[in-house]
Amino acid sequence: MGKIAFLFSGQGAQRVGMGHSFCENYPAVREIFEKAETIRPGTLKQMFEGDGGELKNTENTQPCLYLADLASAVALSCEGMSPDMLAGFSLGEIPALAFGGAFSYEDGFRLACVRGELMAKAATNNPASMAAVLKLENRTVEEICGNYGKIYPVNYNCPGQLVVSGSVGEMPSFCEDVKKAGGRVIALNVSGGFHSPFMAEAAELFGKELVNYTITLPKIPVYSNFTSEPYNGDPKELICSQISGSVRWEETIRKMAENGAEAFIECGIGGVLQKLVSKIVPECASYCAENAKQAQEILKEVRL
Repeated sequence: MGKIAFLFSGQGAQRVGMGHSFCENYPAVREIFEKAETIRPGTLKQMFEGDGGELKNTENTQPCLYLADLASAVALSCEGMSPDMLAGFSLGEIPALAFGGAFSYEDGFRLACVRGELMAKAATNNPASMAAVLKLENRTVEEICGNYGKIYPVNYNCPGQLVVSGSVGEMPSFCEDVKKAGGRVIALNVSGGFHSPFMAEAAELFGKELVNYTITLPKIPVYSNFTSEPYNGDPKELICSQISGSVRWEETIRKMAENGAEAFIECGIGGVLQKLVSKIVPECASYCAENAKQAQEILKEVRL
C-alpha cells in the first residue's frame, strides 16, 4: 500500500450517536470528549441523545462533528496507523488541522464552536440555501450562475457534481434553468449559503477571533479547501478564506493522489467523502471509519 490520506467529514453528515463507539472503546478519545464537555457543557448529549433536530443547527453541528471526526482519526492512530497527508471538507478542515498539529485538540474544539456560531449568525442575516447540481459540466453551471446576481458555484465535489449557494429569491429560477440545460438539482439540508459571499461577515469575525490563538503550520501536510495545496504561509489566512471561498475538493483529491496517496480513509460520518473519492480517483482505495467496528475492518485491509 502506498501513502495513506485521512479525510475529515463536513457539515451535513452529522447524525445522533456519532463518535459514541470510539468514546467507549478508546480512552484517548474519551479524554478528548470529556475535556470538550468542560469547555462546552451539553455537547455530548447533543451528539449521543435526542432526535437530531438540535444537532442540525449549525452552532451545534460544527463542534459536535469536530469531535466525531477527530475521534475516528485518533482511534486509527491509537492502532498504529499514521497518515501521510490530510484534508477536511469545510468544517472538516478544523479537525484535520488539529490532528496535523497546527493547534491543540482543545483549541480546535474552541475554534469549531466559534466558527459554528459565526456561520449560523451570518446565515440568519443573509438568508440563502445550497443545492447540488448534477449531470452538467462545471463550465455550464458557472455560466448559469453568471446569469444571477446572488448564485455562486461553491463546492467542486467531483465530476458532474457542483454545489451552489444562492439567495432564497433566486434559487427557484436557477433550478429551472439547470433542468432546462439537462441537469438535476438536489437541495441540501443546510441552514445557509456557505462558502460564498453570504459568509463574508463570518470570515471577517473569525479572523479577529484567530488573533487569540497560536496556530502553526501542521506537522502532517493538510491540503487547503481554498487552494487545493498543502497549507503554507500564514495558516490563519487560509482558515478564514475557506469560510467564504469555494471548496476545491475534486482538485484536492487529485493532487493528493498525484503526490502518492493510494488509500483514502474518511474519518467521520456518512461516507460521502469516500463516495466522492471513488468517483474522482477510482483507481485508489477508499474507506470510511464511521465507528470502531469499521475502523477495525480498515486496519485489516490497509497494511501499516
